Amino acid sequence: MLFYTVMKPLVQVALRVFFRQLEVRNPKRLQVPGPLLIVGNHPNTLMDPLVVAVNRRDPIAFLAKSTFFQNPILKAIMESGNSIPIYRRQDVETGAEKLTPEQLAAQNEAIFGRCYDYFDRRGTIMIFPEGTSVQERRLRPLKTGAARIALGAEARRNFQLGLQILPLGINYFDPQRFRSDAFLNPGPTIRVADYADLYRQDPEAAADALTEEIRQRLEVRLVITRDAAEDELSQQVERTFGSHLNPDDDPTTLYDNFQLSRTVQQGILYFEQHDPARLAEVRGQLSAYLYELRQLGLTDEALESGRQRPGNRLSRAAKATLRLVLGFPVYLYGAINNYLPYKLPSMVARRATKDAEFVAPIMLVTGMLTFSLAYVLQTLLVHHFTQDWRWTTLYALSLAPTGFYALSYWNNLETRVRRLRALRLFRREPARTAGLLRQRGRILQLLGEARAAYLAARAAQRA
Repeated sequence: MLFYTVMKPLVQVALRVFFRQLEVRNPKRLQVPGPLLIVGNHPNTLMDPLVVAVNRRDPIAFLAKSTFFQNPILKAIMESGNSIPIYRRQDVETGAEKLTPEQLAAQNEAIFGRCYDYFDRRGTIMIFPEGTSVQERRLRPLKTGAARIALGAEARRNFQLGLQILPLGINYFDPQRFRSDAFLNPGPTIRVADYADLYRQDPEAAADALTEEIRQRLEVRLVITRDAAEDELSQQVERTFGSHLNPDDDPTTLYDNFQLSRTVQQGILYFEQHDPARLAEVRGQLSAYLYELRQLGLTDEALESGRQRPGNRLSRAAKATLRLVLGFPVYLYGAINNYLPYKLPSMVARRATKDAEFVAPIMLVTGMLTFSLAYVLQTLLVHHFTQDWRWTTLYALSLAPTGFYALSYWNNLETRVRRLRALRLFRREPARTAGLLRQRGRILQLLGEARAAYLAARAAQRA
């Protein structure tokens, strides 16, 4: 329980820094009292349990694959985080710990027993029934282990335990990038005792039926694409023209982004079946347009800003330039004090793993260490030279705010450079920019027509 007594507050701070937004839809659902089994998808390895743990008041025990417990250091970390090993056949057959089928069954029976005891104490357990972590917008086939644990715990108490299952969709909008967004989407709970009659007749059928209900509950709380090509197209549409497709989008909430992502993906499926020619034209036009922008070092937002009226453009450019000039000293101070602890986590993560699913957790843990050590050492160094606690305190308090400002300043500077590049293109190559704008207009027309046709088809289905 070391995580909950010592580490949880630190991880909460680290996650608030790592993510630009970490939003929980219907947060009361995540506070349902135990006994409770939380089941979720698993796109981002160790990051998934962390984002759930910091958003639930009660402690959570996590079922994790046994290979995490083979390294002594990692084992200590996992056990401090209240994790319970689960032994999978593929792990014990290929890993360092060889078990016979009988030993494997005995180990997992003991683990199931620990889970039952935990539920008896009205505890909360989380399990990822996909059985593996892959960073893609998919829901892989679910193992029946979660259902069997839940049914077994209830059966031991003659289905009077009151155990509930909470399906939880975990959605990342750019999982490897610092200052990206994460959206937790818990659903209504499933009452395990509702499967009592089926379990008494056929335990395996009950486990299969409960697993299927879990799958259905998870699917509606996730953005799910079928393959990389579909995922690429949907993300291109969302990121480039999302504000045009959803003009009422509330920038303060991630739920609208989630809804847009699901609608775009469902629209792709609809047009694939009913109007593949329109879908092919959108795909081709969008791909060519984005390729041209990349060649020019532009973004759609920069191109759109370049077509504004000269008066508005000049006024906005002057204000943006003034802010950049006045803010440069603060940016420089923040960058100097935060550059190394900021850069080291991504460098360590890229060298430590080739698996995309491990990049974010490694960056998070490394960042907790690099920023903590850097801030302590820098503060001690300032105190050594000033010998004045007031200057030292002021310096220590300035580190994090100016670091965030430096990051924001750099992003604004990049945006400004792209806009200047777009303005130069408008002046020097008017024919090329006119062609790009026509291409952009055609894409918006296609997307608008597709949106109207799709919404009309959905309305007709409901009628």
